[in-house]
Amino acid sequence: MMSSKQTILDRELFAEALRSMGEEDLLYLNRMVVERLTLLAQAKSTVELAQFAEGDRVHFTPSDGRVRHGVVLRLNRKTASVRTDDGQGWKVSPALLSKATSR
Repeated sequence: MMSSKQTILDRELFAEALRSMGEEDLLYLNRMVVERLTLLAQAKSTVELAQFAEGDRVHFTPSDGRVRHGVVLRLNRKTASVRTDDGQGWKVSPALLSKATSR
């Protein structure tokens, strides 16, 4: 593991390298950064989704602030499809879901 001093030095060298890059190199670096961030987000989502299975009772709070309870119908690539107790279908980020006790 690198020390914080080593990390700061590496960041300073990287910042210096960035200042000397042309547009083509910066666009290439941008694509690489976006791909890496996408991969990290997908890995995080996969880990979060792995906590749930079809048939699990869950609850979540959408932007209206009202807690919804339901059952996981399907695990998608980035979301869980949930059927709420009132019959509504939702696609919910696993970061917003919590397992609930049976009603």
